[in-house]
Amino acid sequence: MTAVSAPASANGARLKRSLGLWAIVGLGLGYMTPTVVFDTFGLVARDTNNVVPLAYLVALVVMVFTAISYGKIAGAIPSAGSAYTYARESMHPNVGFLVGWTALIDYMLLPMVNCLIVRSYLEAFFPAVPGAVWVLIYVVCVTGIIYLTMRGTSNLNMLLLIFSIVVMAVFVVMVIVQLSGGAGENGVVSMQPLFHSGVEFGAVLAGATIVCFSFIGFDAVTMYAEEAKTPKIMPKAILLTVVLGGAIFFIAGYFTQQRFPDWNEFAPSGDMQYIEDSTLPLIGDFVGGKVLSAVLTAAGFAATVASGLASHASVSRMLLVMGRNSVLPKRFFGYINPKTHTPTFNIVLTGAFSLLAMAFTLEMIAAYINYGALIAFTFVNLSVIAWFAIRKGRRRTPKDIFNYIVMPVIGTLLTGLLWVNLDGHALLGGLIWTALGFVYLLFLTKGFRRKVASFDEGEPVTGFNKVPVDD
Repeated sequence: MTAVSAPASANGARLKRSLGLWAIVGLGLGYMTPTVVFDTFGLVARDTNNVVPLAYLVALVVMVFTAISYGKIAGAIPSAGSAYTYARESMHPNVGFLVGWTALIDYMLLPMVNCLIVRSYLEAFFPAVPGAVWVLIYVVCVTGIIYLTMRGTSNLNMLLLIFSIVVMAVFVVMVIVQLSGGAGENGVVSMQPLFHSGVEFGAVLAGATIVCFSFIGFDAVTMYAEEAKTPKIMPKAILLTVVLGGAIFFIAGYFTQQRFPDWNEFAPSGDMQYIEDSTLPLIGDFVGGKVLSAVLTAAGFAATVASGLASHASVSRMLLVMGRNSVLPKRFFGYINPKTHTPTFNIVLTGAFSLLAMAFTLEMIAAYINYGALIAFTFVNLSVIAWFAIRKGRRRTPKDIFNYIVMPVIGTLLTGLLWVNLDGHALLGGLIWTALGFVYLLFLTKGFRRKVASFDEGEPVTGFNKVPVDD
């Protein structure tokens, strides 16, 4: 069996092609952190007036259209780098740089989100231990695992993911039993979690904007395009990741909303601490006492570590591609360790950045992540039009017009709905970050008088050499 090889790094080493379809889907689902639906439940319930599953459903519809675009462009451009690579190759290197620079916000901050959630779990159980201690221990462990092996990272991610999903399934069954016994206000099945008289569409869109960061794992799987056994599996892996992840979020959100129809249950006497940090421990405590709270927290911990492994590995590969292109210092960012076949410098840098979790809150970081994610989603949809309809001329038949113009335009417009409801502070901060990227681009190109370095030092993105697959 043969597959295309990954481009060489600055020192001649390559990423190893060792990941199959379900390994990549597992990394994507792990990245999405299924239990995050419980962490942000109180926050989203408050902002949507108690229709959390509807917010996830709206976000899922937007993500499906964007996932289809990711699948199309990933099949045509089988390289790591995600939106950065796609915009670079389909539009212009300068556009690609700005997209990649902006997307770094969500890729760099996601490992920090996982660190924040782990910190909140451990502080709840060990209040006497400073949160900074847990942050340091977590970052050292995760960084060490990813430093050594990608296959081992994938295997551990899958084990943690399976455990968390099994616990979530048990939780849903317990909630259904309680609803059957009269808990909640509307029985097992009703339309209340999806619609009631106090629901406003603008608030639902605002909630969908908050939860869209939960779906970011589906696009992050494109970072493993150079480690897939064959790039042909990437479109299927992307769509499976978003659909399975969306189903998990919706089902868990629906029954949790049925069990807790009013978000004020999580804010006794107006105390917003659990709303702003994580409602997961409280949800477990209310449904099954201290035992379920501990088990659900363990599942949340496992899912968060799985996400930490996947997000940490992904951003290191994003930095690797930008380093190979010399838009970041190549000797550092473009390095792959010839022994571990991992971008070790980038992995350590990401770990060091994650230590900032000692000083931030989940709500604050989530808003900034969404800015970078929405930039990536918007430009991937536009990249499909630019690559297929414009560069490849696939706009002459009704089928091509539908696939490569209509569908990505719908994806772009739906993403625009989320843009409208983006947090104002996140928008301002994101624009400042993008502006800094523009200034850096002016420096790289000497005022646009020269091009950004050629893609992967002369190795065409669609023409890698055939090499044996690593089993």
